[in-house]
Amino acid sequence: MLIELRIENLAVIDRLAVRVEPGLSVLTGETGAGKSIVVGALSLLLGERASTESVRAGAPRAVVEAAFDVRTMPDVRAMLAERGIEVEEDLVVLRREIVVEGRSRAWINGAASTAGFVGQVGRLLVDLHGQHDHQSLLEPSEQREILDAFGGCIALRQDVKSAYARVRDCEERLNTLETQQRDAANRAERLREQADEIEKARLRPGEESELDVEAHRLSHAEELSTLAARLHDQLYAAEHAVAGRIDELRRTLAQLLKFDPALTDWQRTLDDAYFGVQELGREMGEYAARIEADPRRLEAIRLRQDQLYRLKQRYGATVEEVIEAGRRARAELERLAGATAEQDAVARELEAARRENAQLCAALSDRRGQAAQRLDDEMNAALPQLGLAEARFVTARVPLAEPSSHGSESVEFRVTVNAGFEPAALSRVASGGELSRIMLALKSILARQDHVPTLIFDEIDAGTGGRAAHRVAERLQAVAAHHQVLVVTHLAQVASRANHHLLVDKRSDGERASVDVAALDGDARVREIARLLGGDPESRVSQAHARELLAAAPA
Repeated sequence: MLIELRIENLAVIDRLAVRVEPGLSVLTGETGAGKSIVVGALSLLLGERASTESVRAGAPRAVVEAAFDVRTMPDVRAMLAERGIEVEEDLVVLRREIVVEGRSRAWINGAASTAGFVGQVGRLLVDLHGQHDHQSLLEPSEQREILDAFGGCIALRQDVKSAYARVRDCEERLNTLETQQRDAANRAERLREQADEIEKARLRPGEESELDVEAHRLSHAEELSTLAARLHDQLYAAEHAVAGRIDELRRTLAQLLKFDPALTDWQRTLDDAYFGVQELGREMGEYAARIEADPRRLEAIRLRQDQLYRLKQRYGATVEEVIEAGRRARAELERLAGATAEQDAVARELEAARRENAQLCAALSDRRGQAAQRLDDEMNAALPQLGLAEARFVTARVPLAEPSSHGSESVEFRVTVNAGFEPAALSRVASGGELSRIMLALKSILARQDHVPTLIFDEIDAGTGGRAAHRVAERLQAVAAHHQVLVVTHLAQVASRANHHLLVDKRSDGERASVDVAALDGDARVREIARLLGGDPESRVSQAHARELLAAAPA
């Protein structure tokens, strides 16, 4: 419940504190006195966007603060506890500060917060219905919201929304797979050709360099054979070959060793040279014997090199890259082959999601049907009490061609305000004053189920008067039996029913204007109600009429 609203430096308000009591309170005052500013200040605590233009001229900042009693609001306490915000003595204080130069700030119980979170908490504490909000009643989405709130369908509708999202997700995935499947047919053929060609080539890492070496050797076979034979001959086989000459030198050195054994190391060196040259000479002979021109082998190598060249032109810069390209092609072929199985799995998932969505939509439709009947009954009982004696209200549910995230039907409120006419859409048959009363009827019906403790109606009675004004006042008084209600009104009939009467008064010293709010009782309240009646507030006749209204109001 709202306890107090404090405003500082907002528009023409310098400093203001408004104490709000339980029951039905009214806020009255001359047109332009600042009633809308007071309501607008409270809307800032409900998430309304703040503008620096609303800061009082010359002030660095504007401050709006409201204190609430939350002893019957465990959900609010739990929400704040999750953010580490303590609630002491069942009191929650919401505060917003609009800074002319700098960023605006927000607090809850002195803890820094965001304007968004302050708004979330505020909307659990206050339901503000502006003087033009009844126009939203013409929107199908708002009508659906009202029906679902009345029928307790919000959680079920969220389930429908989630199920519908799963259907859409499956549909999108299936469409993607089907598109891929169509593209895959051509792609798979190309991949298969690529993989087969590479695999058939039986490539080996390092093969290219091996072929280059062998081709070079075969293309120079004659030179290699001649040179190797020459080395064999000169090192080993010829009469005066190097090995023989070194052997002679070995014998000479052996003679030296007889006279100087210290030359033994030289002997080993010369022996190593002899055996090395001898071995090399023999190997050159064997090598020369093996070397022979093999045009067929050389041609085969050339063909293989050409094949590798073509593969590298198409699939990679090296043989290793070509091998990897073949591996990737084969892996993608396997993935494409598995796409059909995945497509079947997603199709089954989609079918299950559609069944679940259909079941939830059916449950939601059934719940809405029951709620619509109850709402129609209650509205048709309430509208005559608001001066619409011949009105008939019908909640129409029109099946949709395809289910949506909100269910399988649209919701439309239809009404007739005159006997003998079939109910039609609100926008076609209801005037502004009638819409206000229809909205009040809906709000009062929903209020019994609404856990928001404070309801604020900003000139919801606009366009009504006479007997209808009395009915509106009675309805507001009935709502106030279960909620704290604050009404901004110009109707004496509504003001006279209030438990508490607040007067908004704007004054000016010739330089600056300021707004005050005062609680009225006694003669001051009589004079204000006389003014609302349209007469002279000092007139005995007007005051007598005002006293008559006050006396007639139930306690």
